[in-house]
Amino acid sequence: MNIKFGLKKATIVLTAALLSVNMSAKAGAVYDYIKANNELMIATDANWAPFSYIDDDGVMQGFDVEVGREIAKRMGVEARFITPDWDVITAGNWNMRWDVSVGSMTPTASRSEVLNFPATYYYTPASFAVHTDSPVTTLAGLNGKNVCTTAASTWEMYLQGNLDMLDAPAFTYDVTPGTITSLKDGSMCADDTRLGAGVRNDGFIDSVPMIQGAIEAGYPIRFLGDPAFHEPLSLATDLGNDDPELDAELARIIAEMQSDYSLSLLSIQHFKNADGSSEDYTVAY
Repeated sequence: MNIKFGLKKATIVLTAALLSVNMSAKAGAVYDYIKANNELMIATDANWAPFSYIDDDGVMQGFDVEVGREIAKRMGVEARFITPDWDVITAGNWNMRWDVSVGSMTPTASRSEVLNFPATYYYTPASFAVHTDSPVTTLAGLNGKNVCTTAASTWEMYLQGNLDMLDAPAFTYDVTPGTITSLKDGSMCADDTRLGAGVRNDGFIDSVPMIQGAIEAGYPIRFLGDPAFHEPLSLATDLGNDDPELDAELARIIAEMQSDYSLSLLSIQHFKNADGSSEDYTVAY
């Protein structure tokens, strides 16, 4: 029994030592790869103005894109943008296909099971919108109706009644839809809504800046009621390729951009109110 116990103990010690070696070898691996290749691969949306979109010249533009470029610049590398579907980004297990998500992602308890959130870089309200000719005039008017949203988003979670945001202001569930239509991105919901009240949906929920941008682009839609909730938006990295060194560098850069007002200036540049004034969404609610 003593011999068996000794062998078992030795095996446990050896296994722990091997795990320690593997973890040490892994620490900093993603950040080292970024520096060695002189490239930060950034995942974001290709069709979500004013946050991230491809302009007529085929160039990525938008608030999140400018934040990503500035992060790469301060890291001393080039920025390269990858545009996977949103549900692919939030699912984690990136396998180093990209290094960081700069895509206005809200930290939630469920997402934290597969992702790290090294730094919150701004805050934004979420709101409902309907066609300008819609008979719906209150949030309660959407109860039992068909409401559109982005798949795997916090807005979808809100409609499902299971939004588990981390470090966010308190909110209430004011809309209980009869049907939830989940599409690839919010612009598709706006496209469907502008076809007419009740044609493809009775309304949709998205960020206030996105809805305001659609209104400014001539979409026949209007805001409905007060914002449903306010959410913190964070950078995200893959928990499956956990790299504390990368997370620390990202947090340092965001803190630096906050202290020198770079984030505020980018927010004012990209986010406008209905009256034409600018909005600084980097201020916490």
